[in-house]
Amino acid sequence: MLSKQLHITLFISLICSICFSQKTNDDDQVETDLLVIQDSIARPPIDPLSPSKAAFYSAVLPGLGQAYNKKYWKIPLVYAAIGIPVYFYIDNNKEYKRYRNAYKRRLAGFTDDEFYGTDQNGNPLATPRISDDGLINAQETLRRNKELSLLIAIGGYVLNIIDANVDAHLLQYNVDENLAIRPHFKYDEQENAANLGLTLNFNF
Repeated sequence: MLSKQLHITLFISLICSICFSQKTNDDDQVETDLLVIQDSIARPPIDPLSPSKAAFYSAVLPGLGQAYNKKYWKIPLVYAAIGIPVYFYIDNNKEYKRYRNAYKRRLAGFTDDEFYGTDQNGNPLATPRISDDGLINAQETLRRNKELSLLIAIGGYVLNIIDANVDAHLLQYNVDENLAIRPHFKYDEQENAANLGLTLNFNF
């Protein structure tokens, strides 16, 4: 009888110890879960092909790279930088052809070009309104102007590609206002002079 009671007592003690150990393990698990802390900040991934895409889009269609970079306010500037020189190129080229055609007719012996001039009766003037030398000078000036306009248009096209590429590079970097370089200007009243420089601000 005593042996039976001893077995029952040992069995109950064993069950109680298992229950207490299970509770302790659960508490440890809860405590372990609470110690996990988020220690990193998620950042957008860097796309190394983004600058190349922006440059390619701007090369295919000026302003498209700026739209890809979400700098929509730059699109009118791009078209102004390219469109205005193109307009002047077309206009100068048209005027150049007018003077050149008139000069060719002068060389052929005609006096009926638009720059020769006529009297009240419609007869050619004795002395042309614009001389042959004047036609030559006008052609040279207009040719120079149209070549300059073409160079400016090409420069605007290239700058459009470079701007899209550089802008896409800069968009992938974090610009922190705690570190900044600003221009510095101060007027010195004693020396009656202006001091120019750069100010480096670092906040921590």
